[in-house]
Amino acid sequence: MSETPQTATPSEAGENPLLRPWQTPFETPPFAEIEPEHFLPAFEQAFADHAAEIAAITHDPSAPDFANTITALERSGRLLSKVAAVFYDLVSAHSNPAILEIDKEVSLRMARHWNPIMMNAVLFGRIAMLHENRATLGLTGEQNRLLERTYTNFYRAGAGLDEAAKKRRAEINERLAQLGTSFSHHLLGDEQDWFMELGEDDRAGLPEAFVAAAKAAAEERDMAGKAIVTLSRSSVEPFLKSSSRRDLREKVYKAFTARGDNGNANDNNDTIVEILELREEAAKIMGFPTYAAYRLEDSMAKTPDAVRGLLERVWKPARERALADRDALQALIAEEGGNFTLAPWDWRYYAEILRQRKADFDDAAIKPYLVLDHMIEAAFDCATRLFGITFAERKDIPVWHPDVRVWEVKGPDGQHKALFYGDYFARPSKRSGAWMTSLRDQQKLDGEIAPLIINVCNFSKGSDGQPSLLSPDDARTLFHEFGHGLHGMLSNVTYPSLSGTSVFTDFVELPSQLYEHWQEQPQVLRQFAKHYQSGEPLPDDLLQRFLAARKFNQGFATVEFVSSALIDLEFHTQPAAASRDVAAFEKAELEKIGMPAEIALRHRPTQFGHIFSGDHYASGYYSYMWSEVMDADAFGAFEEVGDIFDPATAKRLHDDIYSSGGSRNPEEAYVAFRGREPEADALLRRRGLLEATPAA
Repeated sequence: MSETPQTATPSEAGENPLLRPWQTPFETPPFAEIEPEHFLPAFEQAFADHAAEIAAITHDPSAPDFANTITALERSGRLLSKVAAVFYDLVSAHSNPAILEIDKEVSLRMARHWNPIMMNAVLFGRIAMLHENRATLGLTGEQNRLLERTYTNFYRAGAGLDEAAKKRRAEINERLAQLGTSFSHHLLGDEQDWFMELGEDDRAGLPEAFVAAAKAAAEERDMAGKAIVTLSRSSVEPFLKSSSRRDLREKVYKAFTARGDNGNANDNNDTIVEILELREEAAKIMGFPTYAAYRLEDSMAKTPDAVRGLLERVWKPARERALADRDALQALIAEEGGNFTLAPWDWRYYAEILRQRKADFDDAAIKPYLVLDHMIEAAFDCATRLFGITFAERKDIPVWHPDVRVWEVKGPDGQHKALFYGDYFARPSKRSGAWMTSLRDQQKLDGEIAPLIINVCNFSKGSDGQPSLLSPDDARTLFHEFGHGLHGMLSNVTYPSLSGTSVFTDFVELPSQLYEHWQEQPQVLRQFAKHYQSGEPLPDDLLQRFLAARKFNQGFATVEFVSSALIDLEFHTQPAAASRDVAAFEKAELEKIGMPAEIALRHRPTQFGHIFSGDHYASGYYSYMWSEVMDADAFGAFEEVGDIFDPATAKRLHDDIYSSGGSRNPEEAYVAFRGREPEADALLRRRGLLEATPAA
């Protein structure tokens, strides 16, 4: 490491809540006591502790064995994990200028801390020796998996490179850490800076629930009494669906799609160019022709060709469906007397009109029945019926914002299993999107450690006494993130590196996307979809129309996703020099695939945080669709036995998918649950794309 961190004195540790034992229920972070200035000293101490632990493993005079090398590595870095979990929760969910400034330094320091560890030749020599002799070590299945993953992670980090290559790889890692942080800060900056006030004349077509949410968003920005549209997706998409003011739809759409691309201090174009150049160089140092080839080697897909094969198989029928829908929408405009060509800011609005006409359904009709609290109850109830776990709200757990709620989760035996934090509402201090993370992961290495699992969403808050009402997409998002949450809460492994969602990127979306299926089941909706005013259950005719309308506009939804996944793949398979003009590259790629001009990428490059705010989904955005092949097929296991809560199927789902974390090969885990490989056509069937037919 380039700097030697100074160890905190006992008095400093006593004053810093991050460095002392937490005297809170379940030893949860005492958020009210934690200030921004506590983080850097805590990170300093954590880096020093971890470096000392690694040095002890590296220089252990004993012959390498599983206990003194692999298990010792698993035990190392606990303070660092603890401090980082709290810090990154705040960076994403409740930041402020001080936290974001610290994030710039921490991202660089984190890279400088990890580089010499992951490239330590002596340490890697111990790991490699164990890996080579693994068949003689008498390891359990989980220990074998841990050894294999540890070896792979060190090898792929460059531990086997020569010194010059290691030095350059470390420099690249440091710079990429800074760039990923800059990208996310720029995006947050553009999202915080923009809003559009809605005067009385600007509200034509907007449902009451949207206006209430727009007032709540104004209150969040200290604009009580006003109503605003923000650049949160949960604000933008319903506005584009329902506003009859075409001029305002265009204004909101253009602001939303221009995030990170405004030529201001938050512009992300140069950041993208440098990220792609450095990723390409890092891949070549590792002996791969492209970053995608490097990245995908350690995935279920294995190769860029396998990813492209899946995406192109879906692209053709999706595009044909979208073009048929486009013609139907243009005819609707003509029928209304409009003399303009359908534009991207028109699609959602006219698709809603067409859906109301063809399927006799629109989101505004069902939204009053999708009360946030009731959908949370529904997600919990499905988990109880499937896995026997129960949820009880706790008011005594410290939280980072007053809106955050916490539930204690107990297992079928009544014993404490986890804590679940739900942070559901949009606010300026939170980045856009929805995600699951943890403050502590499950493990059993030194006694039972129960996980602290978080779901963060950006739903619109109710105002004027109204509860928060969800769109069908919002309700699906809630179940999706809760599926990730269950992956963390139900984890039952010994080693922390294999806990919960520590799996391949193209497998991690299976538990989340699979759980979405329960949200749209008639028996679940009949029980939990109740009108926010009358308490009346969802009328059966509206339920049937909702279910019938689910496959409507799937051409559009699939095209906006698959085009983003293809752009991600092209960014990371073509030479970086090809994308030095990001906008020109984007335009050329969309022309190449025949992207309908009336549909935008779900994530334009300058706002594509999945692939540029860090590398977790870089070359991996396809993962949602790869997992969807599995989830569409997996839910069939319940449908085939005629019971969506079938106990035997649920037990296999628990044991083979949700509780096993990364302790087994994902292909093996899926086959153990389903009894066979997934059938790819299940995805096309689910989306109604097996045959490209005109708009339904």
